[in-house]
Amino acid sequence: MAFLDFMIPVLVALISGLLIGLEREFKNKNAGLKTNALVSVGAAIFMLISLKFEHQFGVDITRVLSQVVVGIGFLGAGVIVRKGANIHGLTTAATVWCCAALGCLAAVEMYLEVAAVTILIIAVNFIFGFFDHKIGKE
Repeated sequence: MAFLDFMIPVLVALISGLLIGLEREFKNKNAGLKTNALVSVGAAIFMLISLKFEHQFGVDITRVLSQVVVGIGFLGAGVIVRKGANIHGLTTAATVWCCAALGCLAAVEMYLEVAAVTILIIAVNFIFGFFDHKIGKE
């Protein structure tokens, strides 16, 4: 794998995670700019490593993808906090999970999809965050 073939997906993942993390920073959430960017980059790196072994006999590259999902679930659980009857951090955990998915998309060079889903995630967090605030749930 050439250096640029590695770095372009990683940079796309980084930009996507930074944009989503910026929205979380504006809302003063625990998992913000750095967390979302690093989750996207990490997922992309793991996927790219897996793709390096794509044509080897007996290798199932989809296992890495499934382990990214499991690993991010563990990380996401760490941002969920219960305070009395209230639970906080579910949206942040879901956003971190989505950033991992974006890193995986970037690794397989689905750049248009990365851009579209990045916009969609930011829109969902802004628009529905506004409604949650107005309704009094956040």
